[in-house]
Amino acid sequence: MSYFETTDGTRLAYEDYGTGTPLVFIAGWSLNADMWEYQVPFFLERGYRCVMLDRRAHGRSDRPSTGYDIDTRADDIAALIEHLDLRDFVMVAHSAGGGEVVRYLSRHGSERVSRIALLAPAIPFMCRTEDNPVGVPIEAMEASHAQLCADRPKWFYDRLQGYFATHLGVEVSQVLMETEMMRCMSASPYATRVLQRELFTTDHRADVAALTLPVLLLHGTPDQSIPIDVSSRQVVKLVPHAEFKEYPNAGHGLYISHAAQVNADILEFLKN
Repeated sequence: MSYFETTDGTRLAYEDYGTGTPLVFIAGWSLNADMWEYQVPFFLERGYRCVMLDRRAHGRSDRPSTGYDIDTRADDIAALIEHLDLRDFVMVAHSAGGGEVVRYLSRHGSERVSRIALLAPAIPFMCRTEDNPVGVPIEAMEASHAQLCADRPKWFYDRLQGYFATHLGVEVSQVLMETEMMRCMSASPYATRVLQRELFTTDHRADVAALTLPVLLLHGTPDQSIPIDVSSRQVVKLVPHAEFKEYPNAGHGLYISHAAQVNADILEFLKN
C-alpha cells in the first residue's frame, strides 16, 4: 500500500497499478479497495492504470474521529488526485462512492475528469421527503440503522443473499459472500454507523443535475440495498445524456456476481 495525508492530517491508503489512462475506483459503503479485485486485473490487462482508494476508517486508512461528512470525503478524493497529479482520468464508483464522486465534481470541477461510471449509486437522494416522494421512508432507514447498531455482524449476514440476488438464481459461493461480508466488517464500526445515515440523508440532486460529462449507470433491477426506482431511474431524469443499463437479475453486489458484464460495459463506455 501507498499513503498520503489529507488536509486534516489523516493518512489514507491507496493502490496504484499500471500505466495508461487512469481509472480511479471509489468503493461503496463499508468496503475498501479490495472490492475491485474482479475489475482491476481486467483493466490492467487492457492497458489502463488503476488507482483505488481506502476511504478514511476503511481498509488500511487511518480512523479519525471526524471527517465523515460528504464534503470532507469528496475533498479526500481531491487530495488523492492532487497527490498523484492525475489528469484526463475516469472515475468508477459503487453505491455511496457515487455520491462522493458527484460531490467531488461539484466542489472541485470536472477539468481533470473525462467521464464517470457509477454502479448502483446512492444518488440523487435516498430519503423520502415532500419534494422527493419516491424516496425511502425515514422510518425504514431508522429501523435498519437501529438493527445495525444492535448487531452489526447479523445485519450484514442477514443481507448477504439479497446483496448478491442468489434468491434469483445468481451463482455466488457462500465463502465468497462471507469474504465480502468480512471486508464490510473490517471498516470502523463508528464510521459504518455514521456513513449509513449520511448516504441516506445527503441530497445530491443539485450535484447530479449539474453533470455535463459522459455518465454510465449500471444498476440491478432487484437491488435491495439501493432501490433502482429511488436512484438510477431518477438520475437519468436529471441527466438525460447518461447511458443507463439495467441488469434484470443483479443485486447490489453486481461488481462480483456480474463482473464479466460490468467490465465489458465499462470497457465499451471507455472506448466510445
